[in-house]
Amino acid sequence: MAFLSCLAWLYIAGRDLERRIVEAEMELTLAKSQGYLRKQPQESGTSSGQKLLAVIGVYTGFGGRLRRNIIRGSWMSKADDLAKLEERGIVVRFVIGRSANRGDSLDRNIDEENHAMKDFLILDHHEEDQEELPKKAKFFFSTAVQMWDADFYVKVDDNIDLKLDGLIELLQSRQGQDSAYIGCMKSGEVVTEEGRPWYEPEWWKFGDQKSYFRHAAGSIFVLSKNLARYININSASLKAYAHDDTSVGSWMMGVQATYIDDSRLCCTYSGQGTYEYECFPGNVTVDQLPTGEEVMNKTVWKVIVGNKCSCTFEEVKLFCAGFQSIKTINSSVISKSQNLCLVNDGLPIYPNTEVTFTYAWSRKIALVPFSLQEYCS
Repeated sequence: MAFLSCLAWLYIAGRDLERRIVEAEMELTLAKSQGYLRKQPQESGTSSGQKLLAVIGVYTGFGGRLRRNIIRGSWMSKADDLAKLEERGIVVRFVIGRSANRGDSLDRNIDEENHAMKDFLILDHHEEDQEELPKKAKFFFSTAVQMWDADFYVKVDDNIDLKLDGLIELLQSRQGQDSAYIGCMKSGEVVTEEGRPWYEPEWWKFGDQKSYFRHAAGSIFVLSKNLARYININSASLKAYAHDDTSVGSWMMGVQATYIDDSRLCCTYSGQGTYEYECFPGNVTVDQLPTGEEVMNKTVWKVIVGNKCSCTFEEVKLFCAGFQSIKTINSSVISKSQNLCLVNDGLPIYPNTEVTFTYAWSRKIALVPFSLQEYCS
């Protein structure tokens, strides 16, 4: 009888322990959803004690000094004026990681520039590399939310001309709204062909239709404080895909985020939005894929020249040394003159469009954007 009584006691104790574990897990989940943090040093706001409206992180790279100087000369205040901007509740920093070869000239150049300008947020634990870009969002939001207490955290690319006053007005109208995920919401085809722009190596995870879920375009998007804290708490377990915008979008699907599609955060050339793209040769994408066909025992290559800028490229030239002797299959699309190739026969390439042509050669020829003439209507 005593044995049965002992078993009954163990059963009751086990059920009680199981209940406590479930309750603890629920409390932990609630804490995470509300954005509670481990105790960490945090700047409360401005020097006057005013809480910040937003922290704006401008993604930049080692080769982006020209773009940074353009931004410093336009919408982003210079070092002496950053403090005044922060008194308005806005912190702006260029966001960059470290070189794969820690302490090399790339790192030293950034440190020297930061010493002079004092406008960087350096992510010491992030490797600044194109392939590591999707992980940069985890490091940026985690670091920013630990350093500054703000209502919103904003990610911006360094190739856009931001209208800062318009962004501030937008954020002020959303103050007090928790779980806000604000941006130019979009979805689209998952690119499955390696070598094409926006290729996703894990395309098979997105189903037979191969279509992305709704997410904010990566050029600029906003997270409220509790969502940024959620990323900080869960950064070790959050899955990053090939692109930062779809990565963040996948994280938002797992929480009670409020999706806010605001057209003012869409790329525009009408002057009505919050930002416009700066047009650089780097905004021209050139991708080459083997077609699987041959002409005179030479591989046929398909070239895709894309325009991801908001401006229309009136004329695009590629550096194409060694390309002159190669017979193009549809030569009306590209004309050659010495080491330069004029794309689209000199006709405009409009925003978010592609021009394709093919050529036959035993190997892929290097085609590099050389110059462009653009106009914004």
